[in-house]
Amino acid sequence: MGFNRSARASLASLALLAGVAFVGVPQAAHAMTAKECHAKFKTAKEDGTLAGQTYKAFKAAQCGDAEAEPEDKADDKTAPADGKAAAETPAAAKKAEAPVAPVSSGNVVFPGAVSSKYSSLSAGKARMKTCLDQYHANKSTGGNGGQKWIMKGGGYYSLCVKHLKGA
Repeated sequence: MGFNRSARASLASLALLAGVAFVGVPQAAHAMTAKECHAKFKTAKEDGTLAGQTYKAFKAAQCGDAEAEPEDKADDKTAPADGKAAAETPAAAKKAEAPVAPVSSGNVVFPGAVSSKYSSLSAGKARMKTCLDQYHANKSTGGNGGQKWIMKGGGYYSLCVKHLKGA
């Protein structure tokens, strides 16, 4: 007998929820889409019943929630992204706490200034190409100090650009 009561109560609750959901659906179905609103605006414009009203003002007065659906969809898409960002924040904080220092095993040789043969390029590209030329020259002499071109925590390229910028 007790099981029967709980089953009826559950069924009644389910029916109530279904009824509430069903009543809420028609309201969303009656919302005017942006295309429908624009068509209504064009018709009113052709009929001359706008009285100088702009589309924005017409939409606010006549169309109601024409943009409610796109905003809701945008909120739904941002919610999971925010959840991921919140989940990744502690991991990012741990990485920030322990930065990896560049490994150097010997003397690193940097160019003294940006090469004049790259003067026609932008400043950033000129620095990069100058550093690359020096990196290749250092490979045979061991002047890279154990640095690779790009490394986690700052490789030869990063250090060379800082040197050329004077930082």
